[in-house]
Amino acid sequence: MATTNFLVSGMHCGGCANTVRQRVEQVPGVRGLTVDPSTGMLAVDGDEDLDGAAVLAAVEQAGYEAVRA
Repeated sequence: MATTNFLVSGMHCGGCANTVRQRVEQVPGVRGLTVDPSTGMLAVDGDEDLDGAAVLAAVEQAGYEAVRA
C-alpha cells in the first residue's frame, strides 16, 4: 500500500472534507484516506496501481480543485 498526497483548494470546513471524502472513497484502489480542511491536504492510502487521475477527477466532481503535493 502506498500513500499519495494531494493539495485541495476551496475546502474550508468539516462539511467540505466530508464531501471530498465521500467522492474519493469511491475510487477503485482507495483503502483509506485523511482529509484536513485547515491545510487542504488529502492523503490517500491505496493500492500500488491507484490511479491518481481518478482521485483528482473525484475531487473535481465534489466541486473542488486538487493537485498532487
